[in-house]
Amino acid sequence: MEVKEAGASLDALISSFNSRVAELQQLVIARNMYPAGSVSDLTAIDASLKGMELQVQNIKTRLREETRAIPKAKKLIEAALQQQKKLETISACVPSSVTDTNTKSNHDASKCVQRDEYKHDLGFDSLKLEEPAPKEKKGRPSPPMWYVTADELNSVSSYMKQRLTLEKMNAAIEDMASYAEANAQLIAAPRRKLTESNIDKALELREISTTDGVKGKHFFLESDIKGPSLKLDNTGKALLTVLRHLGRISETRIGHNRVIILLRP
Repeated sequence: MEVKEAGASLDALISSFNSRVAELQQLVIARNMYPAGSVSDLTAIDASLKGMELQVQNIKTRLREETRAIPKAKKLIEAALQQQKKLETISACVPSSVTDTNTKSNHDASKCVQRDEYKHDLGFDSLKLEEPAPKEKKGRPSPPMWYVTADELNSVSSYMKQRLTLEKMNAAIEDMASYAEANAQLIAAPRRKLTESNIDKALELREISTTDGVKGKHFFLESDIKGPSLKLDNTGKALLTVLRHLGRISETRIGHNRVIILLRP
């Protein structure tokens, strides 16, 4: 819009300039006829011409500035479009179950707060004299769910990823997190709460969790892989290979167990 206005102003100045030139020609003729009275008129015309020349120069400068700004504006638009595509890709990579899990966690937390407030209102603090309060458990971090992005999957060689999709990759990551969480609960469970069916595994997991390279990390065993998305078949093996290549997991062998360790960003 500013460029169009500047162009219109320039046309008007050109028209005015031509009119002034015609008047100047007439005044030159008049000067020859009346030389004594034409000096002041010529001086005024000269001042007007200089003013118009300055205005024309300002308009040309403004046009050059606007012309130079056009490539910069195009680059900004392209950068904004690329950023929008990246955000859309990231949004598409996050499974809908993440939102559902967060909603459920917030709901459970709200119920716990309400239950604690209810106990306080009933005067449950007085029971501390009759039975010892349970020891406060230290917060245990959740297993990492480091999802794969479309760009990462596209960077993997076709012979390695085969027909794997982004949905299968991230569903497998969720399965691995559930395996690691189940093992973490067994490791942290008191011995009196363990049953005959899982006490041997709990003791084995505790021993593995104290070894170098595994201590302090979430892990699961190859024997834990039972689906629903990650299974011990050709697809499952390809999934583990790609996830290991992308730095989501590492593997080690402890005794007869193949241990898969979840890595964090």
